[in-house]
Amino acid sequence: MKSPQKLIGEILLYKKFCTQEDIDKALEIQKTYGQDIRIGRVLINMGAITEEQLLEALAYQFGIDYVSSTDDFSVVDIGINPQILINSKVYPVEATEEYITVLTDNPLNLEIFAFIESITHKKVKVLLTTENNLDQISGKLKDSITVDTDSDIIDIDEEVDKLKELASEAPVIKLVNSIFSKAVDTQATDIHFESLKSRMRVRLRIDGILRTIDYIPNNLKLATIARLKLLSGMNIAESRLAQDGRISIKIAGKSIDIRASSLPTQYGESFVLRMLLEEHTTYALDRLGFYDDQVSVIKDIVSKPNGIFLTTGPTGSGKTTTLYSILSELNSDDVKIVTVEDPIEYELAGINQVQVKPEIGRTFASALRNILRQDPDIIMVGEIRDLETAQMAIQASLTGHLVLSTLHTNSALASVTRLIDMGVEWFLIKASVIGLMAQRLVRTVCPYCAEEIQLQKEIIKAYNLEKLAEDFGLKKITPKKGKGCKRCNYTGYKGRTVITEVAPFDLKLQKRFDEDKNFNDMHALGYRTMLEDGLLKVLDGTTSLEEVLRVI
Repeated sequence: MKSPQKLIGEILLYKKFCTQEDIDKALEIQKTYGQDIRIGRVLINMGAITEEQLLEALAYQFGIDYVSSTDDFSVVDIGINPQILINSKVYPVEATEEYITVLTDNPLNLEIFAFIESITHKKVKVLLTTENNLDQISGKLKDSITVDTDSDIIDIDEEVDKLKELASEAPVIKLVNSIFSKAVDTQATDIHFESLKSRMRVRLRIDGILRTIDYIPNNLKLATIARLKLLSGMNIAESRLAQDGRISIKIAGKSIDIRASSLPTQYGESFVLRMLLEEHTTYALDRLGFYDDQVSVIKDIVSKPNGIFLTTGPTGSGKTTTLYSILSELNSDDVKIVTVEDPIEYELAGINQVQVKPEIGRTFASALRNILRQDPDIIMVGEIRDLETAQMAIQASLTGHLVLSTLHTNSALASVTRLIDMGVEWFLIKASVIGLMAQRLVRTVCPYCAEEIQLQKEIIKAYNLEKLAEDFGLKKITPKKGKGCKRCNYTGYKGRTVITEVAPFDLKLQKRFDEDKNFNDMHALGYRTMLEDGLLKVLDGTTSLEEVLRVI
């Protein structure tokens, strides 16, 4: 089965099965319901195309054959439990020395194709047909099953056992363990296992940058997926739905907690493993890279008995670590701290942490509502995602609680605009918010191969670096660059630090927003921007100009 060269919409238009207007309308509907609803199914539901037309287009897209009638086909026994085939809607109808020909209505059911290949040691050839034809074949197959229900369940378990056997073979165990060890050695934050057409790619996120470290051949892909599912406690037989799990292992004497996520993709499942290594995290503001004046402003803000302190930035910008550090500063025997998170990344001693579980109705808002009955002094809300959560956070702050939370915006001052866009009344924002902060993470110059450099005069002038250093009181300018060495994998960078902007939401700032709800000028308030904070770290040799400009 060849890789598709055209989008399904282009093929439907090429074959004149529908119009561009139909495609545009289907895309709008898809935006509403998400990418889980395929555009072909949307077009069928609209009545723009038939199922037969969609399958004919899919066959063209993947370079396979479409079969309009299955009267001449019957299921052949290839040693796989019939119930597995029925559940997957994949039916083998011919077996030769080299190929197993299967009928299905889904050319992307790659997990079952790989499973058939691993059991039969033959290549799978796919034929597409309609759901109605498959139902007829399914009916014939069900009629031919003579085993009782109990033995059928045992047979299905045997198929799962085969997957477990694949996952328990020494080469697969050694392969997965070596990747984990590499991740620990390089202090990677994430491991990505990505199913490609002919192999599986393995990448590590090191200091925020993804790097390919290995390729797993196709004959080991299914076993690797099974191994990851076994370790993370996922359903090993489920390949059609996304799953979440956790892995707790010990490597090189280090106990590691891993958050696992699987996602069905075009050529098999993709896994992302988030490495939660407490040894790599320091919960102290002054050790995360904040300058002393910023630490002073943050501590002054969170010393207030009530109000909301918001930190913003994209995913992976260190917001949670910053909030954990603030909580560690505030944690004492005379206060009760409760957090609601999704997920709980690290355990904080002496702090009550609540995991969000939307599937049972425990959302940020509902959890926050229950937390307020627990007589807390300080509350951390992992993220304000909607109006209901924002309103609950405001209510908590107005009833005498200090609330720490995060938002997804590009700058600190944009938090106010974001809350207004959510539907929060301006007077409530003025009454509850006490501080705003935004942050990013930048890679730091490798200390083992760093060498001082001279910045070009044009750069110094363009960014007004001399005045920036003077205003900050930086007496010595020592920009550096890493040459690249073994310890930094020849990147010139090792580790990361924070760059930030922070401002108390005082009367001066509130007055600015009274005049302009889109106000976003830190300079007018006399505070440093994130860019300026990053440039200071360039001048003192912590990071490079290229890295700061990459991140901001």
